[in-house]
Amino acid sequence: MFGITPSARLRPSPFYDSTLKEGVTSFTTYNHMLMPTAFGDPEGEYWRLINGVSQWDVAVERQVQLRGPDAGRLAQILAPRDLSKQKVGQGKYVPLCNHRGVLINDPICLKLADDLYWLSIADSNIWFWAESIAAERGLNVEVSEPDVSPMAIQGPKAEDVVAHVCGDWVRGLKYFWFGETEIGGIPVVVQRSGWSKQGGFEIYLRDGSKGTQLWNIFKEAGQPWSIGPGSPNWCERVESGLISYGGDTNSTTNPFEVRMGKYVDLDVPDDTVGIQALRRIAAEGPKRCSLGLILDAGEPVKPGFLWNPIFRNGRKVGDLTNCIFSYRLKKNIGFALIDRSCAIGDRVEARIDGLMQPGALTDLPFL
Repeated sequence: MFGITPSARLRPSPFYDSTLKEGVTSFTTYNHMLMPTAFGDPEGEYWRLINGVSQWDVAVERQVQLRGPDAGRLAQILAPRDLSKQKVGQGKYVPLCNHRGVLINDPICLKLADDLYWLSIADSNIWFWAESIAAERGLNVEVSEPDVSPMAIQGPKAEDVVAHVCGDWVRGLKYFWFGETEIGGIPVVVQRSGWSKQGGFEIYLRDGSKGTQLWNIFKEAGQPWSIGPGSPNWCERVESGLISYGGDTNSTTNPFEVRMGKYVDLDVPDDTVGIQALRRIAAEGPKRCSLGLILDAGEPVKPGFLWNPIFRNGRKVGDLTNCIFSYRLKKNIGFALIDRSCAIGDRVEARIDGLMQPGALTDLPFL
């Protein structure tokens, strides 16, 4: 049994006490915070997400706030996706890259006003990156981390729960669009989004002192739909083909290699960070691609912490970046970041825990 040593480097979520009461059994670290990953019943939590409604503490999705006359300008400099037509109340998925075209984060960019944007980030310090770019470009914009902490309500019954709390206006929200409101006097942003393909919303709490209160409001409101605790579900996200930044990417991965090319607009302004490199990569063609791998093994395979090398005819051709036993497919599945010489249907072997596990490459998503 492992413990957690309190530290100023590791911040609790506003929903931390609520997840303890819900019976959280494990955490991971993400953006210098604790993120719940399990509540003691992995298969039950999976089926709750697939068939019902699940409540997640995802406060680790921190916001990088851009405020000021040049906020929109900075957002476009950071994002190799055209934001010129983005409207207030609209979010857009953006692959942020460094000057070499390497993916360094994949946030949702929320436009709250012409002079106010949030980047709802994955696990890397984009605040420092954005502040440095703003300073070197001489932009009139303040970069900060606001008191904003998302909670997710996910699953096919999530809309009914959120509409019960917030009103039927949420049913009209398009994907990644959002509205600002109050729930019991608590200021929030409600966005149709979330890291699953089962549908749902993220509720951006704008007052960290109200975390327990907001959690309990949704917990109570969701009882008719049998709401229960959960977390970003590894099995569901792999089945659904959702990329995890930092898990399925490394220090050399570009967006084209991991199915994010459709979110890159090559005609954005020339001063967009990384766009020159991304244009070269697009012209030459990426060297790797992201495919699915279904292993032959009938029993669950545990891949360990690191990527597992993939071989074809004895030659290393890529890596298995994740692996999970699918409750719906009843097979071991994962993502292969693999040489473009490989194709769907090819037979390959992944070396996992010292054993060669044969399987076949397939398209994504699995389901």
